[in-house]
Amino acid sequence: MLHRGAVLALLLSLAACAPLGGVHGTPGGKVQGTATMHDAASSRAAIEGAQVALPSRLTGGAPYVGRWRDMPRLQPGRVPVVVFLHGSSGLGLPAIAEWQRWLAGLGIASVAPDSFALPGRLRYTSPIDKPTYERIHALRASEIALAQQALAASDWADPRRLVLAGTSEGAVAVARHGADDFAGRIIYAWSCEDNYFVERASTAATPGRPVLNVIGMADPYFSATNAWLGQPQARGHCAAALQANPQAMVVLLAQAPHTLIHLPQARAVTAAFLQQFASP
Repeated sequence: MLHRGAVLALLLSLAACAPLGGVHGTPGGKVQGTATMHDAASSRAAIEGAQVALPSRLTGGAPYVGRWRDMPRLQPGRVPVVVFLHGSSGLGLPAIAEWQRWLAGLGIASVAPDSFALPGRLRYTSPIDKPTYERIHALRASEIALAQQALAASDWADPRRLVLAGTSEGAVAVARHGADDFAGRIIYAWSCEDNYFVERASTAATPGRPVLNVIGMADPYFSATNAWLGQPQARGHCAAALQANPQAMVVLLAQAPHTLIHLPQARAVTAAFLQQFASP
């Protein structure tokens, strides 16, 4: 298995040879809804309706995959937990439940807050204006604290083994989260670069905290293959943003779609990354 530093160095070398992107014939996007800030009611609903997966260690039988509000009575004990921020498609994407069930099979619980519990929540078809994207990114960042509060009140989450993960829209909040309250971070399908999706990437440095970035080499939204990326210097991954972190690992998957958490290659590197948090 390659050392994280070696993988990052290799990918930085690959990045130097990557084609540059540009903006050619940028299409217009679409916005529906206006709400971008949780209130007390939607904050509760985001957690009560969160998609949860619990391993057999907690259930005493088959893993549980369902909503937080429907969790069964659990066995005593604490397990590592992944807090997962979904992308702009929400929790209706089947790949998310499949991925969470897979995590439960590894003995790892997961909680995915429901961002769309917010009535009238803003939805969009890209590309739209950056200020509107940033309002969404602020909303997603607020959902991290909601999950933390719920887990802190639980008797089954190990506070020393919490990992923050997210994909696409959700991954921006993960990349920007700079506090040391999570043991590690996983950034799926986001490049940590300035482009159409953000005012500034603002990737947080967390020295000594492991971070994994997995993205397709030709991601349709954040690589140079996107004609309206808005970043002529794009490399399409987080290597430049994470190069000062010796605990960082960046993995590029050939011919991977934007939604890649369910791919065998993504699962393999994710399992290897999470193994360091498996022991109490």
